[in-house]
Amino acid sequence: MFTGIVTDIGEVVAVEGAQGTLRRLRIHASYDPETIALGASIACGGPCLTVVAVGAREGGCWFEVDAASETLERTTVPHWEAGTRINLERSLKIGDELGGHMVTGHVDGVASIVAREAITAGDDPWGPTARFYVKAPAALAPFIAEKGSVCLDGTSLTVNSVNDDVFSVLIIPHTLAVTTWGDRQVGDPVNLEVDLMARYVARLAEARRAG
Repeated sequence: MFTGIVTDIGEVVAVEGAQGTLRRLRIHASYDPETIALGASIACGGPCLTVVAVGAREGGCWFEVDAASETLERTTVPHWEAGTRINLERSLKIGDELGGHMVTGHVDGVASIVAREAITAGDDPWGPTARFYVKAPAALAPFIAEKGSVCLDGTSLTVNSVNDDVFSVLIIPHTLAVTTWGDRQVGDPVNLEVDLMARYVARLAEARRAG
């Protein structure tokens, strides 16, 4: 489990098995390698991936994860290559602060950015603020509600508005600075995980109708 509070920006440095159903990625991060166990879960750009190798490097660590067919079909991972920057979050420990919302790292699908609107300029004393308009896949749009939570590229965000399958989120200066959102532009795909509660409520309603 995660909270959608990004703790590092990693960089993909190698991709193996690009043509197969299993892809291995090596990622550089600033985490202490002594704190990462084999088999640990790390949210990488949204998807929860399992660490299969880890080692030290100057400035932090490298670790490797495998992305299987389900991840490759539902996420932006197939587009990752050497140099791709991704948001990282370590899995929760008992007693950790729940600063965002409950995130599983099980991405539901890929959404796309359809507009980026500057709210404040870069010379603002706190830095720039931006509003993004995101188009959700039609099947996932009903799970997104105004003032509800959504996880995009591993970042916990509050939905500001909803218009059919397009919703907006506001990215504050701090988030733009410490995540990959500062790089995001119109047309970029983003990993979308809908709120866990919305998913189960919808499933329960479906079961009641069927019954």
